Amino acid sequence: MSTAAAARKAEQRRHWRRQRKQAMTQVAADLTAAVHAGLRQLQRPGRLGLFWPLGAEARLLDPAPSWPGGLALPRTEASGLVYLSWQPGAALTGDHCGIPAPGGMALAPEQLGLLLVPALACSSDGMRLGSGGGWYDRLRAQPAWRAVPALMVLPQCCSKVRLAVDPWDVPFSGWITEQGMELLEPLEC
Repeated sequence: MSTAAAARKAEQRRHWRRQRKQAMTQVAADLTAAVHAGLRQLQRPGRLGLFWPLGAEARLLDPAPSWPGGLALPRTEASGLVYLSWQPGAALTGDHCGIPAPGGMALAPEQLGLLLVPALACSSDGMRLGSGGGWYDRLRAQPAWRAVPALMVLPQCCSKVRLAVDPWDVPFSGWITEQGMELLEPLEC
């Protein structure tokens, strides 16, 4: 990535981080409710991959969504991002980045039915602007993980915006905002 492109993406992150933080003060409860409602429509086989909320990200774990195949949380390791089984109330420890995460054996992509991923912003074609660590990008660059449907979670004001895109960015299946779910492709069961 060129220096100019990196600077442009860094500025977008600063801008959309501020926008999301401001919006979440008003829409947090509605966004959580919309996620829970959307998930009731998407009951799929496999585990639901959630995320531990950081900063102004949606708080989806309390209460955790009900999902027939069980839940999973990500864990960063030196080798990359993995998902592990998780049950509400189970003990968590700090991962490679210090984020609370479960322990145990990593799940295979085929064991997950849907991933929910936080976003600072997203474009109308499903490209995500994340916090810049690249953990989800590297995971979803793997063909088996790319096959797992993934939805971004963010406020409506941060969706359908113009974003700088890198060659390694992978489009998402859609997103959920406080106004509901928008799918860019049908999610086959």
